[in-house]
Amino acid sequence: MNERVLQVDALARVEGEGALYVKLKGDTIEKVEFRIFEPPRFFEAFMVGRDAKEAPDITSRICGICPIAYVMSASHAVEDALGISVTPEISALRRLIYCGEWIQSHVLHAAMLHAPDFLGLHDAIKIAEVHPELVRNALRLKKAGNSLMEAVGGRSVHPVNTRIGGFYSAPKKKELEALLPELDWAVGAAREVAVAFSKFPFPDDSHDYQFVSLRHPDHYAIDGGRIVSNRGLDIAASEFNDHFYEEHVARSNALHGRMRDGSAYLVGPLARYSNNYEQLSDGAKETADMCGLGRTVRNPFQSILVRMVEVQYAFEEAARIIRAYQPPSPSFIAAPPRAGVGHGCTEAPRGICYHSYQLDGEGLIRHAQIVPPTSQNQPQIEVDLTRVVAANMNMQDEDLRWRCEQTIRNYDPCISCATHFLKLTVERD
Repeated sequence: MNERVLQVDALARVEGEGALYVKLKGDTIEKVEFRIFEPPRFFEAFMVGRDAKEAPDITSRICGICPIAYVMSASHAVEDALGISVTPEISALRRLIYCGEWIQSHVLHAAMLHAPDFLGLHDAIKIAEVHPELVRNALRLKKAGNSLMEAVGGRSVHPVNTRIGGFYSAPKKKELEALLPELDWAVGAAREVAVAFSKFPFPDDSHDYQFVSLRHPDHYAIDGGRIVSNRGLDIAASEFNDHFYEEHVARSNALHGRMRDGSAYLVGPLARYSNNYEQLSDGAKETADMCGLGRTVRNPFQSILVRMVEVQYAFEEAARIIRAYQPPSPSFIAAPPRAGVGHGCTEAPRGICYHSYQLDGEGLIRHAQIVPPTSQNQPQIEVDLTRVVAANMNMQDEDLRWRCEQTIRNYDPCISCATHFLKLTVERD
């Protein structure tokens, strides 16, 4: 019986360092492993003893691509523990900066990291040689997202204007209105990119996913809401650990997230889109229709299209917020220290990001839990890999290896985000 081993020691075009191992014996799949060997970075451990007001700034350093996800999830959790609520004006400003993060992260992945898979190219440099206008537009779209983050957060990476309770200062309306011409251009440009991507040859692959995302009663969920699934789950963030758990596996330096019944689940664009399609703008729905997408998307290879639909929505939403913008006054809500436990969950570009903090009476962190999207998606990634390998065993090794890498890149995995856990036991005399 022939034995085949596919091994990718370093995955390309993903954030962080991971690997892939597949072992086949004849027509039997013996092992499929998505390995994360990037060293743990211990964020939860060194949060202990810090002032809770430092949590957003510290946790934003978990990821330079999606710092807002950590800033906002940490802010929600700490504010929950301190018993404060922000004003609608502050909430709108938070949603605006989050739109900027979705835009820059989605465009970076879709156009620069994922599109080469469908074009048979190794990187975005090769795309620029073949489709220079596509790359120029993608770079301009990403820059528009960065500009939103700079205008609200002070800079596009690890913002300096965010804080517990809101913002150190609120941008002037005219400063935000200056962005509107570029945002209005970007709505149409994002649609053009999405429609262009819809012509890609997508593998025929569909799965009955357990979609988990946030849902908000008033709008397409980004910065808060209840945690829901397409199988009836509907819980507050405070109930997260009652329904989900993380486990450590020997092959990975990141925890694997599962439902309490042991099943895998999917977070990210496909889950958000399928659970909240009705709350998309009419323009975003029209683009989805132009791309051949239905109300539910179960083919993970089409996640690139859903990301671009969300990009268009984020541009439309950003423009709407700016046109209705009233600077919050004050720009933050005071947050005196007190003991408590708080929970927060927001939608990072890659899926839900859950934080929980236990604070003492001086407002110091005594326990921290951070569950990033990629660690939640790891079991589902391996399920997808197993299905893809089983359906494509007739491929040559090099082609099958490429397809497996592409399967992982469907998730835009942020591997560095997933490797910060530490369970520490200290015994002293």
